[in-house]
Amino acid sequence: MSRDPCRAYFIGGQMPPAAFDPAVVGGKAANLARLQRLGLPVPPALALTTDLARAFMRGSALPAGLRRRIAPWLRGLEHAASTALGAPTQLVVSIRSSPPKSMPGMLGTVLDAGMNEDAVAALIRQTGSPWLAWDTYRRFIRSFAERVRHCPAAPFERIAAEHLAAAGAETLQDLDPISMRSLARASAARFEELTGAPLPRDRVTQVLEAVAAVLASWTSPSARAYRRLNGLDDATGTGVLIQAMVFGNSGPRSGSGVAFTRDPATGNPGLYVDFASNGQGEDVVAGRLPVAGGARLPALLPAVWAQLQSARSLLEREFRDMQDLEFTVDDGRLFYLQTRPGKRTPWAALRIATDLVREGVLDEATAVERLAPYDLDAIRRVVVAPGPLDRPIAQAIPASVGVATGAVVFDAARTRDPGGRPTVLLRSELTTDDIAGLAAAAGVLTTFGGRTSHAAVVARQLGKVCLVGCASLRCDEGGRSGSLGGRRLREGDEITLDGESGVIYDGRVPVVTERPVEDLALVRRWRTRQAPPEALTTAEGTGPA
Repeated sequence: MSRDPCRAYFIGGQMPPAAFDPAVVGGKAANLARLQRLGLPVPPALALTTDLARAFMRGSALPAGLRRRIAPWLRGLEHAASTALGAPTQLVVSIRSSPPKSMPGMLGTVLDAGMNEDAVAALIRQTGSPWLAWDTYRRFIRSFAERVRHCPAAPFERIAAEHLAAAGAETLQDLDPISMRSLARASAARFEELTGAPLPRDRVTQVLEAVAAVLASWTSPSARAYRRLNGLDDATGTGVLIQAMVFGNSGPRSGSGVAFTRDPATGNPGLYVDFASNGQGEDVVAGRLPVAGGARLPALLPAVWAQLQSARSLLEREFRDMQDLEFTVDDGRLFYLQTRPGKRTPWAALRIATDLVREGVLDEATAVERLAPYDLDAIRRVVVAPGPLDRPIAQAIPASVGVATGAVVFDAARTRDPGGRPTVLLRSELTTDDIAGLAAAAGVLTTFGGRTSHAAVVARQLGKVCLVGCASLRCDEGGRSGSLGGRRLREGDEITLDGESGVIYDGRVPVVTERPVEDLALVRRWRTRQAPPEALTTAEGTGPA
């Protein structure tokens, strides 16, 4: 018997057991429900099921019954958000994918839906911040334009640059409220120029179009490539989360971040955080902007840092694995938007598994099972051993481990060198649309972005050396050239990336290889204890002839 595809579950109220099933609502929604059961602050959300996605794929459209139901659902979500946040709330929502298995950055996201000029006025009354209201409207226009109407980013970037120049400001956060209002209205006008129609004002229409865009992103080339590389099923579809926005862009005591509970490159314990002060989540994960690490967060927001530290061990014990968290701080209040098992390098996978057994979080059998996909004999770390003539030319932020030496390319489509040489991809920003090219490259270096951007997460998972935030890198991708540390580069020039220190060298540099000998020996002992005697005898070659 087929199930109604127009179903939804509220996260924040009483939910039937099926709502916790990742196959029904997706992993993101199921994990948010677990976070709430743990007593952690989660903005209220509405979880649409994977049945909706499969109905959408069959008919290439949303079921007719969804429009009738979405308006009362949104009113219920608005009431839940007002209760959770302690005051009447102008409902602004994010629409995000919730696939059964995590696919970082591969599927669509639309933030700040529900905004129009009436909502701007209501948000100003609610928060007392005209800058926040106009910035949120500006962000929605661009998000809707790019994700729903497939407009290019460049026209909106040009408008932002013009307003920065006119105001004599370096960043959008430096604009005053009047300049931000002008930028938002200019963005709305540019949207109409690009699409031939004004931005939809109706909240229900905005949300439905965004839901359709998220569902359609399931069949995008990058999403298909990711599933192919990771052995995931194309037929499952994705759930969709409609979640009340909390505003990381609401001032100096606000921001958005991503935190891994352990270093995903090395496996070392301790929080591994990127944080964008006075910014929303896309500022961190999209890879378009410079993102500071979490080094300033303990001093900037000590109470938030203490809460993240407490949550670190709580979540690892609940999920029995290293976690990748997305969070927002709204005027000093911390909210969790997501948790999932963190993508990691093979080196980190080994370290994390053995540490979790030592800490009593995992048993030996589960650790061995987790490590089964990895070739333990191949786990090693390559480290540069530069000689006196090896010349560093630039510095970046390491987001993975290892060493990559190869011919420079500026386009992800050209990472497969015709001569079979390894390549290093240089980009101003790296997006998950580049996944196929990234899979073919030995390493990647970017001007912008942080260690926890979606693209960096995918690079680590693929075992690629990844350096981000290289301020001296300039790329002319169309001209197949650029500059790095003041040196002119053309495609085919050779450089070396050191994933340990973040240093970039001119040409090829000698390397040495390290192996995690103690952890490998420990896992082999676990395997020996779990294997039946006949398996050991046969493996040792001493069984009956």
